[in-house]
Amino acid sequence: MMYSQLFVRVAVATAFLSAVADRLGFWGAPGTTNASWGNWENFVTYSNQLNFFVPASTGKLLALGATILEVVLALLLLIGYRTRLAALFSGILLTVFALTMTLSFGIKVTFNYSVWVGASACFLLGSYRDFPFSFDRLMKKNQKK
Repeated sequence: MMYSQLFVRVAVATAFLSAVADRLGFWGAPGTTNASWGNWENFVTYSNQLNFFVPASTGKLLALGATILEVVLALLLLIGYRTRLAALFSGILLTVFALTMTLSFGIKVTFNYSVWVGASACFLLGSYRDFPFSFDRLMKKNQKK
């Protein structure tokens, strides 16, 4: 159990960070093999397609907000700080992504990116109370002293 928790934390965190790296161009330029967006502008365009129900100016804020949340949640999951809360918020974020993707592009695209699987893993992780190999565990040990 303790290693599976760590694996889920690292898997979700790296997925979030990889997506952020892509939108910042770290996986290559637009159109290259490893890049889905390749730059911030392409990501904002994609985000605005997902969030078709809001004005484009609001869409830019949603794109920025999603990016900030992905970085913060990834870091919290990696170090294991407030792990349960970070997992639950990650599951909510991924569920929101899945729902907007479904509304915008259809359900199939959510399966291509395993968004439902990621959300489910986060909710399962969030159901645990104790997290070995985490800052939470270290803090709990220090409180007992």
